[in-house]
Amino acid sequence: MNKVYFIATDKLSFLVERLRDNYTVFSPAAKPQNYTKEVDYSFQKTAAKDTLLFNPYRCVEPLKSFFTLAKEKAADYFACEDNLKDLGQVIIFGVKSCDIQAHRIQDFVFLEGAAEESLYRARRENTILISSDCTAFKEVCFCLSMDVLPHPTTGFDMNLSPLNDGFLAEIGSEKGQELVNNYPEYFAVAKDTQIAARLAKRNNLIERLKRELAPKNIPPTSIQQRLIKEGFSLDTWSQFMQTCVECGGCNLICDTCHCFLLEDRKSAGVNEKVKMWDSCLYANYARVAGGANPNKMRAQRLRFRFTKKFDFFFEHLKIPGCCGCGRCIEVCPGKIDIREVLKDLAKKLNLAQ
Repeated sequence: MNKVYFIATDKLSFLVERLRDNYTVFSPAAKPQNYTKEVDYSFQKTAAKDTLLFNPYRCVEPLKSFFTLAKEKAADYFACEDNLKDLGQVIIFGVKSCDIQAHRIQDFVFLEGAAEESLYRARRENTILISSDCTAFKEVCFCLSMDVLPHPTTGFDMNLSPLNDGFLAEIGSEKGQELVNNYPEYFAVAKDTQIAARLAKRNNLIERLKRELAPKNIPPTSIQQRLIKEGFSLDTWSQFMQTCVECGGCNLICDTCHCFLLEDRKSAGVNEKVKMWDSCLYANYARVAGGANPNKMRAQRLRFRFTKKFDFFFEHLKIPGCCGCGRCIEVCPGKIDIREVLKDLAKKLNLAQ
């Protein structure tokens, strides 16, 4: 079992102030919306005297945005070196379990492939992830349907679980333990009663989320790969494609999507290779030299997105390429719901649960 400490609420605030001396600290900020009763949270760089806000569920932007920028120079040696020098040490508070699960996908792509992404590696090594339990959920959240708990069990450096008078700080890595070692005055060994209280809070949220998800009948992960393979030729893709406007929002906001485009540009007489996020929903995503395009139709591109998430990653990592965060549902102007696509496939294949 990982080491677990207790840190009082006021001491956590003092700790964050101390951390700013040596780290760039990001934490959630509330962003009330006029169109919904829910409150959105967004990561922001904290300044002196900023109060650390605990977010009850995940932030709007995906965690990947800290490690693979939407657009950056990829082949300019000096620019890349400057990027590495400017990284510094970063701490991100408020990371949630769905983000941690999605990061397994990002690590697989950028660290475990034929070639390692050096900037990704550097940013990863220079970042401390201080995750936290979810204490609530949004209407679009369906992490349990993807076998992801609303609290992380691995993949974090330190995880905070809220109690009435403070937080339990569970250590998940050497980086997390180093924080405790460097600032021991803020931490006390957790009591058994506090750990039991954490378990009760976690189980309560899981039961609430189960009740919320039960009537939605989302197909379980055990049949999702089968749905994609056997539903390859169904009309589900053309049906849901009707409202797709090819904006790519679902890909760009997704914490597991990772495709990028390399583009050659000339700036001030210097040739540059620019790396930017790409989307499999874009018409030119699969186009090759000579103009051939195996995914010319929108329905094919929509199907490709699901094939990658629910076939490819089951095949290679034994997990879906979806963490159930629901960001793609919120961002889609065409109201395409990833849950409804899976349910439609299950119904037409007589595999509905």
